[in-house]
Amino acid sequence: MAEYLAFDPNPRAPTALPPPRSCDSQFHVLGSPDRYPVRPGAAYQMPSATYEAALRMHRKLGIERGIVVQTTTYGADHRVVTDALAALGPNYRGCANALVFETATDADLAALHDAGVRGARFSFRQALGAVLSDEAYDRALGKIKELGWYVKIQPESNGIISSASKYENLKLPVLIDHMARPDPSAGKDDPNLKKMLELLKKGNFWVMLSLGEKTSKNGYPWDDVIPIARAYIEAAPDRCVWASDWPHPVSVKQPPNDAELLELLYRYAPDAEERRRILVSNPANLFGFQN
Repeated sequence: MAEYLAFDPNPRAPTALPPPRSCDSQFHVLGSPDRYPVRPGAAYQMPSATYEAALRMHRKLGIERGIVVQTTTYGADHRVVTDALAALGPNYRGCANALVFETATDADLAALHDAGVRGARFSFRQALGAVLSDEAYDRALGKIKELGWYVKIQPESNGIISSASKYENLKLPVLIDHMARPDPSAGKDDPNLKKMLELLKKGNFWVMLSLGEKTSKNGYPWDDVIPIARAYIEAAPDRCVWASDWPHPVSVKQPPNDAELLELLYRYAPDAEERRRILVSNPANLFGFQN
């Protein structure tokens, strides 16, 4: 298992606090392998990235809500998520890893729903070893419809173009992570940007304004990703959400302080009403919080 750099353990307060009820739409929690066995072939583990550490970060940033997204580290074993949700309380929801559909019974899925899980994240990245067969994928989509969950898509390392045919015609709510992983140097001609804008026209697709620091080709202060975020906000102001992606899995460079990522969002959305939508009302609508 490769070694990756961990999150900044000393989050600072942002230059301005976000509006009340702001939501971090994706963060991961991990824990001791004694309690949470690591899946064979997992890309990474980070036992220090506990829900307690995540909560400290959220409190420092002024974040009051969040979505605990199951990491591929534990595969279909979702105890790390359900334990976190039980501790964090009603201001937090969960998102399952789609591998759960390979083994879970209807009762298992109902238990996840009762714990606060409201979506499932799908990956088509073979390198992560967490990809469903086409048959299992179709079964999973049927269960998601029954549960009233949303579909979450982890883009390929080179974007969504190679996988978009698998979900672009879904009638379910679909959240695309990490701004669809476009190449900022390609500008408006980037095919992933074009495809994401096309999907946003459908009305049931959402985009997560996250991973700007890794998407950037120019590096800090990541100015080259601002036009991408602006394109999405202008195309679908009611279907953009923000996420820290804490603890910043598989980072080969030192992750920034999480306050810097919230401040990057402020540069995407300098208008207070835009920020309120992205941080409060949009995630409330998608994840089932009260506005």
